[in-house]
Formats: sequence, structure tokens, C-alpha cells
Amino acid sequence: MNGLKQVLAVAKREKNRLLVRPIYLFCMVIAPIIAFIFFTTLMSEGLPSDLPAGVVDEDNTSTTREVIRNLDAFQQTDIIEHYPDVASARVAMQKGKIYAFYYIPKGTTQLAITGKQPTVSFYTVASYIIPGSLAYRDMKMMSEYAAGAVGRASLYAKGYTEDQAMAVLQPIKMEIHAVNNPSLNYSVYLCNTLLPGIIMLIIMQVTIYSIYVELKEETAKEWLALTDNDIVKAVIGKLLPQLLVWLLMGVFILFVLYGWWRFPLNRGIWPMVLNMLMLINASIAFGVFLCGALPSLRWALSLATLWGVLSFPISGFSFPQMAFPNPLRALSWLFPLRHYFLIYVDQALNGLPLYYSWPNIAIQIGFLALPVMVMGRLKRFLLEFHYTH
Repeated sequence: MNGLKQVLAVAKREKNRLLVRPIYLFCMVIAPIIAFIFFTTLMSEGLPSDLPAGVVDEDNTSTTREVIRNLDAFQQTDIIEHYPDVASARVAMQKGKIYAFYYIPKGTTQLAITGKQPTVSFYTVASYIIPGSLAYRDMKMMSEYAAGAVGRASLYAKGYTEDQAMAVLQPIKMEIHAVNNPSLNYSVYLCNTLLPGIIMLIIMQVTIYSIYVELKEETAKEWLALTDNDIVKAVIGKLLPQLLVWLLMGVFILFVLYGWWRFPLNRGIWPMVLNMLMLINASIAFGVFLCGALPSLRWALSLATLWGVLSFPISGFSFPQMAFPNPLRALSWLFPLRHYFLIYVDQALNGLPLYYSWPNIAIQIGFLALPVMVMGRLKRFLLEFHYTH
């Protein structure tokens, strides 16, 4: 039997195993789809809106009531309760009823009218990063608007025209343009890295399980016998059906993200398909490497999970990699998701020619060398070792 026929024989055997074992259906199809639906619908409107907030208005004048109405008119903030004092508002925030509250002390309006400097305060829950930061932004902006309105009224009273007053209040006018994601859609920010990262994590776990299950069921020798104990052909044949399923799932996710949801895609779909293919291959290669390096299902799955979870923060999509300590900055190059993210930024967001991403493409391809380092050890392991948990 020539090499190709041996690989196809193993692939056919693996296909049959995939079809009759529900765990593969769940891990390779159902779980990714659930994650996909969850994350794409979590922030389908782009940004969370109507975040519950409270107000403590001890001044209770027409001016402060107008400030509160304007704050409530912001899209991200919904004033759901007026509290009599700071202690009551703090308790409500600790119970999770509100994400923030705005405090206006007594005498604020009088101090503003007389030209003195009143102080208002706002409190947010920093434990919830997104709602806390959005509530903080709205309340800070409202405070600046209120201060500007008081200053403008004072300048009008002194005889300034509108243009003269605005020149004093805002001598330099700023325009802010968010590049590549002008709507500040959090779904774009999250889904394009979290979903591939979840796929990567599941791929490593399924790859490890599919190899170790041969030991558990004492079928490893039967598997290798199909290729005359050629471990390379055996591994390629075993993982080929999985690769096809993962590629279909990855391409499906890409077409929905960029076709249905119309996320930014400035270089066409094919660079991202290539990017997904390289991430899938790198994840499979890393899983095989762990199987050969760690002769224990528990340790291999644990390390794969740890490596996958660490990929999210260390990839740099939520915290800039340039701000990492030097050891972590160097370590980040060992994570496939980091290179997927950089290629995504270059191709989908910035629309750069593909050759700008060649270092990351080369490293993604370089991950395929990992299994070569442990093939001999993996073969001995499959032929000689007995299964342990």
C-alpha cells in the first residue's frame, strides 16, 4: 500500500470515528456555534446602551435638574433612581442595581452663579470594565458640558458674542475620527479575536483527546498498523478529517462576520481565509506537540487550556503589547493567536498588502515544525506506553 493510500485509509477510519462519537460533534460543531451566537449577539448594537445609573441631587434646582435630564438623554446612561444621600446610592451600587451614580452637593448652583468653583462627583463600578468606563465617560462629559454652559452664560452676561464666548471656552476645536471602526462597535473589537481564540483552544483540546483516546481504548497499534508504523502518515491521516471540519467552521465564521455583519474588511476575504487556515494548522501542530512532549492526558489538556487562555490577554487586542514587560513581550511571539491578530489588523482593518504581514505568516507556518520535534517520542509512546489519566 503506497503512502497516499495509507493516509487515506487512516483518514477514512478517523472519519468513521468522528461520525459515531457525540463528543466530536459537540466540540467541533455545536460548541463553536454556541460561542459564535453568544458573542455576535452580546453586543449586536455595537455598544451597550441604557446602563442603569443613579443620582444624588442635594441641590435640587432647575439647573441641576436640567443637568440630570441631559445626562439621562445620553445613549449609554439611563437614570433609574434618585437617592436621598450618597450612602443609599453606594449601597445600591454595591448590590449591582446601578453601575454608577452622579452626586451634586447642596449649593452647587449658587456657587456657579457667583463665579466660584463648585464640585460635583461621580462614582463608577470599576469591577465591570465596559459599563463602568462608559458610565464614567458620560458623567465626565456631562460635567464638562455643565461647566461650559455656566461659563458661556457668564460671558454672555458680560456682552460677549457667541463666537467670542466659544473662542474663550474652546480656543482649539478638536475633531476625533476613530480609524477603521468609526462606530466604536465593541462587537468588531471582540469577535474578530475572541472567536478565533476559542476555535484555537478547542482545536488543541480535540487534537490531544483524539490521540490519547487511541491509548485509552487500546487501538493505537491498530491505528499505526494501517501505515506500517509510520507515525508521520498516521498522524496526517488521523488529523486530515478534523482539519477539513475546522476549516469549514472557520470559513463559516469569517463569512458571517464579514458578509452578514459587514465588519471592516479592507483587503477582501481571502487573506483572512489564509489567516484562519494558518491558525488552525498551528493549533493542531501545537496539540500534537503536547501529546509527544507530555505522556499524560491530564497534563497535556491542562497545558493546552492554560496556553489557550493566556493567548487572549497576551495577543495584545485588549492591552497593547508594547506596554508589556520585556519578558512577556518576547513570550507573546510563541502564541499563534498573537500572529492571527496582527495579520487581521494588517489585512482586514488597515488593508495593507500581504507582504507587510510576512513575519507573522512565517511564524504561523513555523509552528508546523513543532510536531516534527516529538514524532519519534510520540511513536514510542503509542507503541509502548499504557494509558494513564
